[in-house]
Amino acid sequence: MDRGLAILELLDTRSEGLNLSEISRSIGIPKNSASRLVQTLLTRGYVEREDGSLRIRLTGKLLRLGHPRVGGISLVETSLQAMRTLRDSLGETVQLGIPIGDEGLVIEQVESTQAVRISVEIGLRFPLHNNAPGKVILAFQHPKTRERTIQRLKLPRFTDRTITSREAILQECETVAELGFGTDWGEADEGIHCVAAPIFDRTHHLLAVIWASAVAGRMPKSGFAGVGIEVMKAAREIERRLRG
Repeated sequence: MDRGLAILELLDTRSEGLNLSEISRSIGIPKNSASRLVQTLLTRGYVEREDGSLRIRLTGKLLRLGHPRVGGISLVETSLQAMRTLRDSLGETVQLGIPIGDEGLVIEQVESTQAVRISVEIGLRFPLHNNAPGKVILAFQHPKTRERTIQRLKLPRFTDRTITSREAILQECETVAELGFGTDWGEADEGIHCVAAPIFDRTHHLLAVIWASAVAGRMPKSGFAGVGIEVMKAAREIERRLRG
């Protein structure tokens, strides 16, 4: 148990991840012992292995043990100022989330001051195919990981505009990756629009997602590009603060 916790604590300081040799050397245990411990953590969903490099990284499941941190820096605390600035700029609710398994998880929000506003419970899980932050999580996965994730996903219809085909969601991900932000126009809930942007760690791996949500009348589809610029600006500011 001590060694498993030591691996989790080590990975918490290395957002870019580590391979098995680096883990065994840092913890001071044989590589085969590190492999067994990592396999247990993979099975329980606390870590993931990146395709290609085989680096081991933490998943969002550790949120259950406290707010996620990058090194010694709290993601939530570091993000709040940029979230409030974005809220004040757009006049709409701003939310922060992280990937966890094949879903997303809301970890913080700054509510709009409008009388009619979007608000959710912290800890809410959301699917990846019918909303802006979910699309961003998919779009910025490693291509092979994204393909496997999409194959696992169930794609239920929530509104008439929900994407329900794997080919269409893959094409949508390519658009999101090209633009640098994702959108949805009532694809999860009628009359609710949102625009999301990725937050990357030092090695350009997706760390979190920030997005603005509003009733459709205040965030029309024609204004998504302008909102996307503002949301991406907030994401870059959070990255800057995380890197010190």
